[in-house]
Amino acid sequence: MALIVGITGGIGSGKTAVTDRFARHGITVVDADIVARIVVEPGTPALAAIAERFGAGLLQPDGGLDRAALRRIVFADPAQRAWLEQLTHPLIGEEIQRQLAASRSPYTLLSSPLLLESATQRALTSLVVVVDVPEAVQLARTVQRDSNDADQVKRIMAAQLPRAERLALADIVLDNSGPLDALDGVVAELHKEFLQRAEEARRI
Repeated sequence: MALIVGITGGIGSGKTAVTDRFARHGITVVDADIVARIVVEPGTPALAAIAERFGAGLLQPDGGLDRAALRRIVFADPAQRAWLEQLTHPLIGEEIQRQLAASRSPYTLLSSPLLLESATQRALTSLVVVVDVPEAVQLARTVQRDSNDADQVKRIMAAQLPRAERLALADIVLDNSGPLDALDGVVAELHKEFLQRAEEARRI
């Protein structure tokens, strides 16, 4: 059976920096954030449903979704967030499964901010790596990266699984609070370990 390694972490923890380094080792990365964009691309039924519910003002001039505007709405209103998740999560799940099935690397990464909250996604993985940084670092990185105001980032963080719960559910905790170049060695060691686990899984 194929080894699928789940990668998760709170907003601003540096999941992409980690998965980019695995990709350099030739490992396929299925990224739920990218999948979430695919299922609401122009012309999709999901985007039409979002525009119908929230108004055409959420569409950009090119017909794409204004994700920042949608984020402001759904993280301020739990009912709207629940509606959006009910619409998109089944579609995201189908596309994730399709991409995992198409992977030809020795093992595959499934990177998802909701990996531990989603029983469906978690069931796809053989083990879970949590990319971890202190909450103050999450906040500072996300405000700087996305030009979001601190209050909005705090709302997003509050909607995610608490840090202590994430850490308790991790098989491996990857501390990403240091400089980015420190990740290279950490990822190289994990890559070796996952290759070995993948080989063992193939024998089962």
